[in-house]
Amino acid sequence: MLFSYLAHRQACLDKQHERAERIASLPQIYHEPLSPKDKQILSQPISSIVYSVQTSSLSPSEVITAYVKKALQASAQTNCLTEVMITEAEKWARTTTRSGPLAGVPVSLKDMIGVKGFDSSMGFSAFTRRPMPCDSALVRLLRDAGAIPYVKTNVPITMLSFEASNDVFGTTENPHKKGYSPGGSSGGESALLALGGSRIGVGTDVAGSVRVPSHWSGVFAIKSSTHRFPKTGSAATIPGQEGVPSTHSPMARSLEDLETFWRAVFQMKPWEYDHSPEKVLHLPWREVRLPLERPIRWGVLWDDGVVAPSPACLRALKMVTDVLEKHGHEIVTLDSPNPYEGLQIASQLLAADGCKTISKTFRHFESNDAGMIPAMRALRLPRFVMKIYAWYLRYICRDLIYAGLVENFREKSLAEYYALITRREDYRARWFKVWRGTQVEGSSGDNGIDFILTVPNPLPAVPHRGMRHGWKACNYTFLFNLLDYSAGVMPITRVTKDSDMLPSSFQPRNRIERNNYRMYDASAMEGLPVGVQVVGKRLDEERVLEAMKLIQSLMKDAGSPYEGLPL
Repeated sequence: MLFSYLAHRQACLDKQHERAERIASLPQIYHEPLSPKDKQILSQPISSIVYSVQTSSLSPSEVITAYVKKALQASAQTNCLTEVMITEAEKWARTTTRSGPLAGVPVSLKDMIGVKGFDSSMGFSAFTRRPMPCDSALVRLLRDAGAIPYVKTNVPITMLSFEASNDVFGTTENPHKKGYSPGGSSGGESALLALGGSRIGVGTDVAGSVRVPSHWSGVFAIKSSTHRFPKTGSAATIPGQEGVPSTHSPMARSLEDLETFWRAVFQMKPWEYDHSPEKVLHLPWREVRLPLERPIRWGVLWDDGVVAPSPACLRALKMVTDVLEKHGHEIVTLDSPNPYEGLQIASQLLAADGCKTISKTFRHFESNDAGMIPAMRALRLPRFVMKIYAWYLRYICRDLIYAGLVENFREKSLAEYYALITRREDYRARWFKVWRGTQVEGSSGDNGIDFILTVPNPLPAVPHRGMRHGWKACNYTFLFNLLDYSAGVMPITRVTKDSDMLPSSFQPRNRIERNNYRMYDASAMEGLPVGVQVVGKRLDEERVLEAMKLIQSLMKDAGSPYEGLPL
């Protein structure tokens, strides 16, 4: 036990020293203030950077210099960086192809994404000093496209939290307000993007891990459906977990950059970079147009039945529905299978092994995420204890929501796991009918929808100390991982204390809602970004992007564009 603890502490110290040394040893130019040319480069969308590099009016080295300067500033402010690959990126910049669809574009990566010669520790000290033997499929694609991976970004240990904190690299701050989470598990990525230290990055998402950080940090993302984006060669905290599969998904500082990146990746034929035909579908990027001959029908999920959206998040959603309705679109309250049932299924699938796989990686006295401590403790309790606790919640506390989540939250046998997969597929089948409006027996199908609109999370960014309860309000994103739908998040507005105070009449409906709303303080949260989530069918990323572009255009025309942090 003592040896394990000492090994843990030494690994953390060594890794922090390695990061500091890599930064300190960089040429002096990277530590200088931004020059006018640097600022001009940073202000360009990546499509302009690509054009400038392809026509030789900019060199990849000039581009990487500007972004390294800004990334170092962003990390000094938020502690968002993990692996500093800048020395190698300089070499890659000198030799990269100048004809590719991402020529000269610096791309930041979530810590787990495999880059040859660098760790993918994911905040576990046991995974430090274990450099990846080869590049992941995505990194090979990016380099062939002319992009330059240059930094990796922080995550929460376990990667099952809306936080970005671990013993190895420390805690990442929200780019808008210190003391608040940037989101997770792609929190380091969202902080870097929001501050302009990157324009395009790649995260992963199993329960909202690119969407909640985008919501809390004020950036853009589209969670891809499975088999759309290459993921082979990256590390994972729960390798083999396919009950609710994780997807690699891009995040961006602007919607324009997000679209440019999606198109570039598919121009590179990602299905040719994965060893298994089942991993990436042979599905090129499709040009789509939203229907013009009829109003677009938006089904709004106003409340998941577990935690109601806060006044700030509800206001952002209403801003979008109001502007859509004003321009002739049809807004309807979503009529769907119970979202709470989805949370029950998804939470049991994700923890089906009782979190034993993750637990094996911890060293003695290694800090766990505040939210995962009680969850993992509950999974170790005897089954009858959880049944008694569920009975207490249901009949003494009258909390049916929490009781329904607790009573079956345990390690699953193989037969129980198969039954859950069957239940998941039945649930997906019922949701499939929602899109065509045929979920009611005998329906003509005239009540179908084109998109789903909802909040990405009930709250804006929460304080770091709030993560013990904050992750439990994950259903607005987790639901669409279970369903494997394409889902984008875009910033809409910011919290204001005058508009977003919690009514004095508010009464929480269950313990999860009560504990989450204890963190909600519109005065303290003033200025934090608030986004909306746009959901499409499975493998419908192109249409989701078009819907996001439509909303952004209408919000701008209405005089309410979202303004990100200045560069």
